[in-house]
Amino acid sequence: MPGPSRLPVQPGLRRGLAACAAASLLLAGLGLGGPALALDSPKGRVILTISGSGLKANQDGRVALDMDMLAALPQRSITVNTPWYPDARKFTGPLLRDVLALAGARGSSIEAYALNDYRVSIPMEDVLQHPVILARLMDDQPMSVRDKGPLFIIYPFDDDRRLRTSIYYSRCAWQLKALEIR
Repeated sequence: MPGPSRLPVQPGLRRGLAACAAASLLLAGLGLGGPALALDSPKGRVILTISGSGLKANQDGRVALDMDMLAALPQRSITVNTPWYPDARKFTGPLLRDVLALAGARGSSIEAYALNDYRVSIPMEDVLQHPVILARLMDDQPMSVRDKGPLFIIYPFDDDRRLRTSIYYSRCAWQLKALEIR
């Protein structure tokens, strides 16, 4: 008697199923699904803190991340034209939505705070709809505070013309130090 047969899965369907699985993990990490994994404590200098209710706090009631923790997340690179540089620059770092998923963030907006006390509100929709990067490298090099580092929120301006407005440019906080989930 023959064993159970397997129906062939089309490559497009396989990619779709993989995308659904990835989306389920993302939604779970953003507090829109099941429980997320525990978060280790930073071993190096804390470079970013995330606060808000319901987070997977790992230090003093908030999420504290060092550069190695951010580098351990899947990295994305984009080369993009911005209003701050005369030529396109390459930015590399994790997607902001991956950082928020790691923290177990839940909310509808993100308050981003910079070292120079700049503060901007970013709708959670932005990070779910667009591949917004939390850049930690520019042109494959760490960014100093003088060069808008160590962290810089970057939107994919060249991929979507609708993002080339002062509203989205203002949401690109550089010298980022903290996020507050609301």
